[in-house]
Amino acid sequence: MIQTKLFKEFFNSEKAGGLVLLIATVISLIISNTTLQHQYIDFWEHQINGHSITEWINDGLMAIFFLLIGLELEREIYIGELSNIRNASLPIIAAIGGMAMPAIIYMVFNYQTPTQHGVAIPTATDIAFAIGILSLLGNRVPASLKVFLTALAVIDDLGAIIIIAVFYTTSISFINLAIALGIFVVLIILNKLKVRNLIPYLIGGLLMWYFMLHSGIHATIAGVLLAFTIPFGDGGEKSPSYILQHFLHNPVSFLILPLFAIANTCIAIPSDWLDGFMHVNSLGIITGLSIGKPLGIFLFSFIGVMAGICTLPGDIKWKHIIGVGCLGGIGFTMSIFITLLAFDDEANINISKIAILTASLLSGIIGFLFLKFTLREQHVEEC
Repeated sequence: MIQTKLFKEFFNSEKAGGLVLLIATVISLIISNTTLQHQYIDFWEHQINGHSITEWINDGLMAIFFLLIGLELEREIYIGELSNIRNASLPIIAAIGGMAMPAIIYMVFNYQTPTQHGVAIPTATDIAFAIGILSLLGNRVPASLKVFLTALAVIDDLGAIIIIAVFYTTSISFINLAIALGIFVVLIILNKLKVRNLIPYLIGGLLMWYFMLHSGIHATIAGVLLAFTIPFGDGGEKSPSYILQHFLHNPVSFLILPLFAIANTCIAIPSDWLDGFMHVNSLGIITGLSIGKPLGIFLFSFIGVMAGICTLPGDIKWKHIIGVGCLGGIGFTMSIFITLLAFDDEANINISKIAILTASLLSGIIGFLFLKFTLREQHVEEC
């Protein structure tokens, strides 16, 4: 499998970012349930130009996160794991299974209920947390498994982006959407004209984000569209795409995602919070992430290999796929993001967040322990 310098940099930044994300989440949850609760929650709800601080983070800063995801996806398509259809088939099929199975499980619990609109919540995988936990296993992790998890999570995020664009758009302003898409076309033309200066693209991206925000389609989609207008060239260190991706790694991992975590996990946990686990919404999210994810990833991968559509790399065994599938159940960032789009009422949002945190913690622990045991077992066999 292909490993570039930029992939290693991306993997390492996500690895450290996962730890920062965990610390930020814990701190936010603690403060939210102290005597500072009301002041803390009110701070994030403070209005600036008609939007709360949390909304500015979710609609604005997260567009930069999606830009980075788009750049990583672009890299994978041109010179990475997705550049070879044979190599790309396995993570693509696995990601499809990892999105389909949790959605089916969620609908089993929530079909024709007020919460069925949250069907996409358990379909997402958090790259930072998943890679962060995998990295704790050290050098015993096969290189192909690292690339497989990263490719799977990136494809998973692309699926989440498509879901957001198609299913979580309520009303569309076609004038603003047309202007945003017009700007996108102009940036594509600049790319074709081989304009390599990043400034025109960043200015165009900001304008595209503004009109996308007012179009009714979630503004973060502009980040992904912008990524595919940035000139890639040969993907070398002097290419605009490489330069921008390299620049964004640390701000996204150590500032934007922790801010998102802090702003969106300021949850005042009620005294009867355990009762929330019996809510069909919670049952759908927890079983979807902790059971549906590994089941879907493994099952679809197995069928794909048996059908000859894709191949299993030589240094990866089926038990590794199960372990990575468990890590795929760490939804967190994208699951919370979809929750905020799926529901309007605070009760369902908080129930969903607690379920997401619970399922992500459960998936992370199971995935880590399962892979630690299987990788150690493999190491002993090789010795």
